[in-house]
Amino acid sequence: MPLALFALALSAFAIGTTEFVIVGLLPTMAQDLSISIPSAGLLVSLYALGVAIGAPVLTALTNRWNRKHVLLSVMGLFVIGNLVAWQAPSFEALIAARILTGLAHGVFFSIGSTIATGLVPKEKGASAIAIMFTGLTVALVTGVPIGTYIGQIFGWEATFLTVSVLGSLAMIGSAVLVPNNLKQSKPSKVSEQFKVITHPRLLLVYAITAVGYGGTFVAFTYLAPILSNISGFAPNTIGLILLVYGVSVAAGNIWGGKMADKLGPIKALTIIFTGLATILLLFTFTAIHPVAAVLTIFIWGAFAFGNVPGLQVYVVKLAQEHTPEVVDVASGLNIAAFNVGIALGAWGGGVIVETSGLMNTPWVGAIIVLFALVLTHFSGMLDKKV
Repeated sequence: MPLALFALALSAFAIGTTEFVIVGLLPTMAQDLSISIPSAGLLVSLYALGVAIGAPVLTALTNRWNRKHVLLSVMGLFVIGNLVAWQAPSFEALIAARILTGLAHGVFFSIGSTIATGLVPKEKGASAIAIMFTGLTVALVTGVPIGTYIGQIFGWEATFLTVSVLGSLAMIGSAVLVPNNLKQSKPSKVSEQFKVITHPRLLLVYAITAVGYGGTFVAFTYLAPILSNISGFAPNTIGLILLVYGVSVAAGNIWGGKMADKLGPIKALTIIFTGLATILLLFTFTAIHPVAAVLTIFIWGAFAFGNVPGLQVYVVKLAQEHTPEVVDVASGLNIAAFNVGIALGAWGGGVIVETSGLMNTPWVGAIIVLFALVLTHFSGMLDKKV
């Protein structure tokens, strides 16, 4: 495999770390910035909103540009965003930095797969994409807990500085290793892209994605304060618990993919959403017991991210049936839907924390996931009618 793939994987690692590390640093940042926990939660929701805008809009605006130039521009934007966060003079400046970084994230994952497959022969395309996305998985397993540890020991600003250094290394690696003459697919017409966002079947899947993923983030965004205030864990232990969660996420991603291949996306999503709603409801009661809380979080990780492969496979399947000329656009918009779910879930969780307390977030998240289960069942019924 070309070395350029590992530069892309390092980019994915840095981006994945900066997105989710906020979850572990939420109490630390809230205290240091003299803001409430729900206000700190905006750093998660507004980042995700940046991703949701960046993925479809900025990717469409740059679809005629040289792929390498877009990649380097995006990574430059990512580095600048994290440097601004490192030196942010106010909470408002920090929010602006997070939105900026989110925009870069959205474009990177929209074009990353195209670049990865362009680096290798056609028969190795899937392996190339897998290597790139390994960076994101490794970020959840190691980057987030290590970033949380750095932030708790040296201050949260040090985490953003570290991520900007990683982003700079990845950008240099891409500048040196990624060829300048990558093959570019023909840009899709605006009218074709419009078909995707107006097709009822695809809109239904995007709703399943946003609601199913968003339910998790109602509670997950505020996991660190729950572990600290309810479960009684010391701040320096939270990074280790996030490591447990990350290992479970990695396993769940593989498990969810295999289940979607074997049973089909609808059956797989039905099992995963049922399990996710159950575990979120269970966490409402186990959070006060430290050992039970960690065990619940371990299972939660597998279900929380196990739905990702099934949702992506499902949206591609439906796009091939209904909008075959813009399957890539449909897939990219599902990435945006994931982040709309994160944004709304984190924001909704903040409202719940502010109005009724931390421990109402898990069971409300469970109800939202059950709504995703209903939508999944409805979509499955529509499949049978075709």
